[in-house]
Amino acid sequence: MTETPVRPSLARLLAPRSVAIVGASAVPDKPGWHMVNALSDFDGAVYPVNPRETEILGRKVYARLADIPETVDLVALVVPARVSVDVLREAGAAGAGAALMVSGGFGETGEAGRALQDEALAVCRENGIRLLGPNTSGFIAPARGLNCTFMPGVAEITPGGIAVLAQSGGINITLTLIAQRDGHGVRFAIGLGNAADVGLAEVIDYLADDSDTEAVALHLEGVPDGRRIYQAIRRASAIKPVVALAVGRADLGGFAVSHTGNLMGDFALTHAALTQAGAVVVEDLSELIDAAHALSHGRIAPHRDPGVGLLTGQAGPGLLMTDILRDGGAHVPDLAAATVERIEDLLPPMTFIGNPVDTGRPSATFAEVMGAMADDAAINAMALWALLEDDLVNPVRLATECRARTGKPVIVGTGSVPSLAAPAFAAAREAGVPAFDSPDRAARAMRALVRDAQAARRRALDGAPAAVDMGIASPGPDPLDEKDAKDLITAAGIATPKRVACNDRAAAHAALATLGAPVVAKVLDAAIAHKTEVGGVHLGIETPAALDAALDAIDAIPGGTRRYLIEETAPAGVEIILGGTNDPSWGPTVLLGLGGTAAEAMGDVTMRLAPLGWTEAASMLADLRGRALLEGFRGAPAVDRKAIVYAVVTLGNLLAAYPAIREIDLNPVRVTPKGLIALDALVVVQPMS
Repeated sequence: MTETPVRPSLARLLAPRSVAIVGASAVPDKPGWHMVNALSDFDGAVYPVNPRETEILGRKVYARLADIPETVDLVALVVPARVSVDVLREAGAAGAGAALMVSGGFGETGEAGRALQDEALAVCRENGIRLLGPNTSGFIAPARGLNCTFMPGVAEITPGGIAVLAQSGGINITLTLIAQRDGHGVRFAIGLGNAADVGLAEVIDYLADDSDTEAVALHLEGVPDGRRIYQAIRRASAIKPVVALAVGRADLGGFAVSHTGNLMGDFALTHAALTQAGAVVVEDLSELIDAAHALSHGRIAPHRDPGVGLLTGQAGPGLLMTDILRDGGAHVPDLAAATVERIEDLLPPMTFIGNPVDTGRPSATFAEVMGAMADDAAINAMALWALLEDDLVNPVRLATECRARTGKPVIVGTGSVPSLAAPAFAAAREAGVPAFDSPDRAARAMRALVRDAQAARRRALDGAPAAVDMGIASPGPDPLDEKDAKDLITAAGIATPKRVACNDRAAAHAALATLGAPVVAKVLDAAIAHKTEVGGVHLGIETPAALDAALDAIDAIPGGTRRYLIEETAPAGVEIILGGTNDPSWGPTVLLGLGGTAAEAMGDVTMRLAPLGWTEAASMLADLRGRALLEGFRGAPAVDRKAIVYAVVTLGNLLAAYPAIREIDLNPVRVTPKGLIALDALVVVQPMS
């Protein structure tokens, strides 16, 4: 992958002192009118441009960009695609630093549109213009009245700390409206459109350094430059929370050759990469805004398994919240005996005292119970649900006081009739306490805080892993057979069976005598990726006669003269799959799964980008649904999990060090209490033959 060239900053695009609207209109139902109107409260200069008008919405109109009396920072093009390139040339001649193109008809429409988009981009590059779009709804920055969009009504959007960034203009506006509905202001709402120039990663970098952005909410539809996006999120999430919703699919165009490549589904890989980068990955648009809102008001300190205290005034919502939290991997720990004893003195005997704590209908002791839970050393954050009964309990007030006293994040869930709920939620916004109107929303917001803390700990422990010099020769362009593949991974440090490559039957029989029965006989041919499917693998061979029978079967495989690989039989153990690819978007990527040859049917796999550190690699074991098989299931001995972690890190280093390796597939890998051994190996190199 090539490095992104250094280009002018985004300051003149996202923080302009002046904006010109080419295609401004005096007709109220035209996009050009709405763009001028949306900028009514902009704290900079606004210059409508239209040769047929003299005044729009009380502003003087200029016939050309060249007529404007100052150098304009940002030019918004609300004109058809066919004239956009000429306008960009005028903008360049006038010294503009940025442009925004709302019209479609470019790269999204086919070859002709792509050519027009490339021409527009070339003009921008020649003139140092940063381009947002084309095919974008624009962006808004409410704190400055900087509403560069044709969408009506955006002047009503409240300023705040959440930055919304979407590849889709429609989703950008939708997310902004969801935030507004829920009373959350936005710092920016940016739609990238075709992203011909300004892309997701660069805007994330900008938002990371923007002191007024408190949390970043991302919506992704595709990841053409996944590694660059990963790097940007990793840097940003160390500074402020990043929440992401990914719905797109990158077309790998038949990239996969191995089991590993087939198992690395596009969405699964995107989800894994975003999580590894430090983003909190969510499932829908409302959860995206809820999580960003909660995280913008406080994060749990980096922690492997932060404890959540859950206090409820009604049992049913408490059960729902507990289910969501635990199902999502959040730890709801038992309280210390002293804490339980303290709470028992405050509540009637019919209530449940553990964690969660259900008080029944809240009483005057509700605040003291909350304080006792928050003081418990096992609790890193508090989640609270109670209906609003101001004469008995005000959850927002209690949460505000608890957070101020303990410094621990608090999430509130509450509800009531509108006359009581509206002032309570207004008070929560004023106090900066995340409050939600349903127990499930509150629980998912808390789950976001937990995942953010876990990602921060992994990042802190692993730092930024760099590619390691493996000290071995890079594979050449010729295809590797299984012996070559195993020689490569053995040199890297992953164990493989003793083996002998044989050109004829005499050599195969000699190998049987040397290795000792039982042995495994395989076809040795770089052109056969999946040997079991063609009858090319024979196990448990004890005698010369059995070996001859296996060799007869291998010779019957179509394709000419056959070579054989004779191997020792590995000890019994648990089978896993290890693999990796050099993905065209995300770069070097590793996969771990349970099931060996059944991995594709089971689908119990997890992925990470490489190179990766030991903590990140170890976390992959916890992702597997069948991890109990590795820990000693039904009396079986636990396998050497450290050996798995070592192999994952080693495989990632190998892929990162040698981009010529397209795919690696170690399947199955046998794991025992004393280590692991790769029973089969497929290494695919570039170029494909």
